[in-house]
Amino acid sequence: MRDVEREAPRGINVRALLEACADDLPGLRDRALLSVAYDTGLRASELVAIEFAHIVEALDPEARLLMIARHKGDAEGEGATAFLSPRSVRAIAAWTAAAGIGEGPLFRRVQVRRYRARAAVPGRRIESISPRETWDLRKTLPKPAVPARVEYDVGRGALHPGSIGPIWRTIIARAFDRGALGDLTADDLARLLKGISAHSTRVGLNQDLFVAGEDLAGIMDALRWKSPRMPLAYNRNLAAEAGAVGRLVTRLG
Repeated sequence: MRDVEREAPRGINVRALLEACADDLPGLRDRALLSVAYDTGLRASELVAIEFAHIVEALDPEARLLMIARHKGDAEGEGATAFLSPRSVRAIAAWTAAAGIGEGPLFRRVQVRRYRARAAVPGRRIESISPRETWDLRKTLPKPAVPARVEYDVGRGALHPGSIGPIWRTIIARAFDRGALGDLTADDLARLLKGISAHSTRVGLNQDLFVAGEDLAGIMDALRWKSPRMPLAYNRNLAAEAGAVGRLVTRLG
């Protein structure tokens, strides 16, 4: 989209994906994870390396800054800083409050245990094999009904980088099932999911910045590219459409 404020989002878009995340613990984590990934353009290994202490205050009281200790293009270990939007700050706050995280890795495994409902078991009278003895077990055998429940266990270690791509695909499939990706067919979804990886948020941010009119230097700085080769490669098709010929043909109709 060229105008993110006026144009309706199309295809696989971050807005629909964030809204598709549930309000349970896995959903809160995934919403914060996706929001931070899109804000920062971090690679999977950098994303899972974020710790609670890496988030610091910004000039905007509703936003935060993320201190990146080291990244792929940082051979000297100088580190970098990324911006976290108020949207990401709210998502992080909801996740960490629900998960009880106040230090250590920010994004962690959540184990889910689901228990089925169980009907009540009434007490019953059991006659013994002896005619002189009767066992009345009505007070010891009855079992009350047990409702279905879900229990969550938040791990202490960080997510594995290899889990990021599957998380993105799960969120996308959920958004489609909810009808939030209305311009996509099932065939479109199947085709697009094959190309989704942990790197997709970084590529998507790179392309969105280009379409929004940001120059190459600004994109390289925001995503910490050392060379223009990769950002230009990711934007090759968009550059053709937005180039001189594309602009002229569009005006000519």
